[in-house]
Amino acid sequence: MADQSIQEARTPGVPTTRSSSDASGISRRALLGTAGATGLVLGAAGGAVGYAAAPAGATPLTSVGSGRAMFHGKHQPGITEGLQARGHLVAFDLAPGAGRREAAALLRRWSATAERLMAGEAAGHDDTGVAQDAGPSSLTVTFGFGYGFFGRTGLEKQRPAALDPLPDFSSDRLDKARSDGDLWVQIGADDALVAFHALRAVQKDAGSAARVRWQMNGFNRTPGATARPMTARNLMGQLDGTRNPKPADADFDQRIFVPAAGEPAWMANGSYAVVRRIRMLLDDWEQLSLTAQEQVIGRRKADGAPLSGGDETTEMDLDKADAKGDYVVPLNAHARITRPDRNGGAAMLRRPFSYHDGIGADGTPDAGLLFICWQADPLRGFVPVQRKLDRGDALSAYIRHEASGLFAVPGGAAEGEYVGQRLLEG
Repeated sequence: MADQSIQEARTPGVPTTRSSSDASGISRRALLGTAGATGLVLGAAGGAVGYAAAPAGATPLTSVGSGRAMFHGKHQPGITEGLQARGHLVAFDLAPGAGRREAAALLRRWSATAERLMAGEAAGHDDTGVAQDAGPSSLTVTFGFGYGFFGRTGLEKQRPAALDPLPDFSSDRLDKARSDGDLWVQIGADDALVAFHALRAVQKDAGSAARVRWQMNGFNRTPGATARPMTARNLMGQLDGTRNPKPADADFDQRIFVPAAGEPAWMANGSYAVVRRIRMLLDDWEQLSLTAQEQVIGRRKADGAPLSGGDETTEMDLDKADAKGDYVVPLNAHARITRPDRNGGAAMLRRPFSYHDGIGADGTPDAGLLFICWQADPLRGFVPVQRKLDRGDALSAYIRHEASGLFAVPGGAAEGEYVGQRLLEG
């Protein structure tokens, strides 16, 4: 849970050509009626897309459904957009006997379905009707490849060195059944039914080519629930995302995306996603006083300002001491340890979801963070920061890393392409 954030930003977008509905498919946009359709056009023309780690803008709830992200582009959707209210993460393993040909057909199906659903249309076939009353609701669908995918498809020579398995960390308590996978799909939307509809469509499209390895569900605050856009809070009540790299930073693309001339060539404009299921030991955390919680994090709980003073965006003064000569921001505070300047400049774009999977027989909540971070190279992003945290982060006593995955997420598909085509047909 590295301490990095981003300010809310919006960029103009130009809608791509939408797929035509088949004779039996009914456009979900049409079902919104004239007023709803007008809202959709305005949403598309205005590019209602923010950047990660701050929620999408404080939009009136009645217009949440009109937000639309573009499927085609330089990068895949679901990386730089604002946090979404609902998310599903699902990993698949290719079925026995399925190889490169079956994988290519699957990614072709998935891409076509994602394009339709993100445009607010019904799935191309066997649509469940779950989301037929809603607009696109800022739906994004993102696809990635795990380490094992390349061996199963005979593409070992195309496997990136950056996809080598993550090292073991002393704080790991990983469930292998809920880790890794040949294929990874991230789904996000600002409406729960729209997100579930996409999850079900992706699962159905997998057919006999792949089977679900694990699946996780997450959530964030709904856009419009706060009076102004602000950094999201996690289930510990902390502002979670301060100091994320910003798209306006001169080195943003260099840190987050594989360069166009990078290696391997099929990963141009792509990124690497580290996915961790981090359980929060909330009963223990909530027994701490407010002061103790703030000492663990190194920031004020109310507004995210550093304990050294100022507001959320104020640079943390790591040398400031109190009257007793003690550092105001403790040496083992989470925010101090995760600073890029304390980790060789390591930076990653965090775009998480919270999760709650019920309450155990002992009354302990199974809740925490579906941590997702994006970087051009995890060995220069996630790994050095996590190693540092492993050596003495005060927050470690209140969290448990229970699942992990690393996925190569190729660049966006151009018009007429499917995601991963340059790998599978190269």
